[in-house]
Amino acid sequence: MMSRRLAVVAVAIVVTTVGCGSTGSSTNTKDAERAFDVAELDPSHSACTDFYGFVNDKWIEAAKIPADNSSYGLFDELYDRTLDAQKEIAESAVADLGSLDHDSDRYKIGKIYQAALDEQAINAAGAKPLEPDLARVDRINSPADIAAFIREDAERGGGIVLGLGAGSDFKDASKQIGFVYSDGLRLPSKEYYTDPTHADILDAYRTYVTTSLQLIGVNDADAAAQSAQAVAFESQLAAATLSPTEARKPENQYKLVTVDEANAITPAFDWRAFFTALKVSPDEKFSMAETPFFTELNTLITTAPIEQWRAYLRARVVDRAAARLAQPFRDNRFEFNKQLSGAAEQPARWKVGVSAINGAMGQAVGHLYVDKAFDATAKERAEKLVRNILDAVKARIEKVEWMSAETKQKAIEKWSLIVPRIGYPDKWRDYSGLKLDESSYYAMLESADQFAHEYDLAKINKPTDRTEWISTPQTVNAFYSRDDNTINFPAGILQAPFFDPNADDALNYGGIGSIIGHEITHGFDDQGSKFDGKGNQVEWWTEADREAFEKRTDRLVQQFNGYAPLPSKPDLHINGELTLGENLADLGGINAAFDAYKNVDPDERAKEISGYTGDQRFFLGFARLWREKLRDESAATQISSDPHSIASYRVNGVVPNVPAFGESFKCAPTDPMVSSDPVVVW
Repeated sequence: MMSRRLAVVAVAIVVTTVGCGSTGSSTNTKDAERAFDVAELDPSHSACTDFYGFVNDKWIEAAKIPADNSSYGLFDELYDRTLDAQKEIAESAVADLGSLDHDSDRYKIGKIYQAALDEQAINAAGAKPLEPDLARVDRINSPADIAAFIREDAERGGGIVLGLGAGSDFKDASKQIGFVYSDGLRLPSKEYYTDPTHADILDAYRTYVTTSLQLIGVNDADAAAQSAQAVAFESQLAAATLSPTEARKPENQYKLVTVDEANAITPAFDWRAFFTALKVSPDEKFSMAETPFFTELNTLITTAPIEQWRAYLRARVVDRAAARLAQPFRDNRFEFNKQLSGAAEQPARWKVGVSAINGAMGQAVGHLYVDKAFDATAKERAEKLVRNILDAVKARIEKVEWMSAETKQKAIEKWSLIVPRIGYPDKWRDYSGLKLDESSYYAMLESADQFAHEYDLAKINKPTDRTEWISTPQTVNAFYSRDDNTINFPAGILQAPFFDPNADDALNYGGIGSIIGHEITHGFDDQGSKFDGKGNQVEWWTEADREAFEKRTDRLVQQFNGYAPLPSKPDLHINGELTLGENLADLGGINAAFDAYKNVDPDERAKEISGYTGDQRFFLGFARLWREKLRDESAATQISSDPHSIASYRVNGVVPNVPAFGESFKCAPTDPMVSSDPVVVW
């Protein structure tokens, strides 16, 4: 949904803001004052001129981005808080290894974490873990060998060039099918290979590939030549790859084909052999939507020099493994990645270990977290707040003036089928089938990768399990899934300051309430609106209503196209089309949350805390969500390839379209944070 990072959560949540009526009457005023310290507000800004700056600039000025981070904000504060808790879980598992059943989740977590911290063993291994894959590359001598390498790599859980995963059939979401997809690029998007704006990144990438090859024993001259070959090859794949804006569109994500139809697109790559090797039925249809990419892949299999293929595959083998290898590999990877993130240091080794256990056994770690830290009553209270926001969304749909009664009825039908998932799953994933190869850290993670890959592929051609979670409970984030029309709020995001037991209603509705509204609105954004309440891609709009919808959303596209957030790159603008879904969700979310908040006691709304009314504190809580100090490198990467707008415009680009904001702060009609013609969609 929002943050670019998934996180592990650590603290118990006890929430008091739950009903349509006010709960603020029981909130201690002193606690409410502490829940939002108005001393953090920046009086050098006017709320009506620069609301984001008014709420956040003073905090941003004082904040320091940790050396191993690309940014720092509230999501990062929660992330850091939860890292410590997960570290405790891992260290406890390590301490108990001698007494634990080897098939238990805690034993496996402890072994992975212990191995991650054994840098001496990891460094001593050098490039040895790569030798089997590199030997396979060296044995490539023909187009048939190339196809075999791709197939065998996928069979072992890899994904060089292309990947296969399970997903709901767009036309029948009750069943899972296979989706094949492109996976040939290392840079954030295809534009990085051609756009002069990113020329410095492309140069740094060539250097990175050269050093990667040197680290596996290629001499300097050959490494430079192979790097040039590999990047040129990758650039050809990039030209046939979807841009981030194109990739968002459902019409570019789904195309049902048979094996024979797929083989006609790629005669040099046998899909029947591919599916058979991966133990997936080759007789069922699957989705292969990115036809231009696969056509280009077929051309390259048959025409690109074998040595160029070898150079490219060597580079990809090293790159995907670098974070798990000896220090020189990690250093090389970091030197390149910091061109994209701006981070000054690599994360501490214990953080790498936490990431490893979370990646390998995320729900097992989440189960331990929930048992340790999540208050059972928080789930029930959160469910009530979600219901309040859902009711507010329904009311807004019913009042929409530009939509016909026919389409409005379909929208309400979809709304009625939204399923909230709160806190943690009712059914936990079973990791008993994971057999760790304990011979090395690298081998452990490979066995975990293989287990996860087989788990995913086993879903193909089976009924969809709508109870399965798409995230771990410790994730500091929230999600909407159009495949099953669910809104997902893991335990990780249900904590202060987003969801604060000591805060007044205003802050909680402006905080977690706007996040809840954001996720619900995704079901009705520019892409989610193309799916029905069961997750099927169905056109439930009349032609006139779709046209009216797009007329309004186009205005939001143009608004955000006008923003250039990075002074060092004044020509780099937000892509209003790429970010449309998130911008619509931000706007719809705050509107729905404010409507729900208006149901609290009017006297409570009018009461001032720290000099601000409830309505004003609602917007203060919303703006605080997005406080973030961001390195220029990371900002440029986000603007170029991320569907989320830069944080400041998730506030200053949204509140001008919310008349209640200007009214609450008594702004003049000509103030920058007030629009004379606000965008109204939902």
